Amino acid sequence: MAIYLTELDNDCWFPAPKEALADPNGLLAFGGDLSPTRLRFAYQNGIFPWYGPGEPILWWSPSPRAVFDPKTFKPAKSLQKFQRKNQYQVSINHATDKVIDLCASLRPEEETWINDDMRAAYKQLARLGHCHSVEVWQHGQLIGGLYGVSVGALFCGESMFSIETNASKIALWHFCEHFYAHGGQLIDCQVMNSHLESLGAQELNRDDFLESLLSLKKLNIKENCYNSQWLTPNNEE
Repeated sequence: MAIYLTELDNDCWFPAPKEALADPNGLLAFGGDLSPTRLRFAYQNGIFPWYGPGEPILWWSPSPRAVFDPKTFKPAKSLQKFQRKNQYQVSINHATDKVIDLCASLRPEEETWINDDMRAAYKQLARLGHCHSVEVWQHGQLIGGLYGVSVGALFCGESMFSIETNASKIALWHFCEHFYAHGGQLIDCQVMNSHLESLGAQELNRDDFLESLLSLKKLNIKENCYNSQWLTPNNEE
């Protein structure tokens, strides 16, 4: 069956997310670029890029959408016990470029969507203050983390990694607490998978997600939310 898909031009625009295909779920458009202006416009409208080697830039707005509510996020008792024993340190915006690179390099070979162009694009967004990272450290070594894009009181998570046990889970746990304390209300995880589900992610249909996005992107969070800082005591300094 032929698939008819909108090709983007040099103007910064997208079709309405409701026009996304059902199969493959959420595919909305192709082409355009990864400029900061287009990326910010995409996230502000519930759209994100995802594409593989040899493909044009593909833009998606799937339904349902996987999300975390930072207000109700609760780490498993086993994770709390693990952190009390191991005392990983957690920071925000200390090593964003490294987190992006490790999210790319540590993924399985078949998951190669964080390519060089994507890495460069999100690093540029970080320099402009729109992409942020959470880092987990042990004995001064970066062992886990996550990164994503801020849109008002919404945080759009892009990827996470772990080198040591539970590191990405601890990054998410401490970020949820920090984000909520600073006025954050929702964390977008794009598409549900078994790992996200095990951490307590829930699903919203696209209409409900976009309705939430419409209000959340207009809200301001506390100015120091994304300042480079330690979220747990840093025993290495």
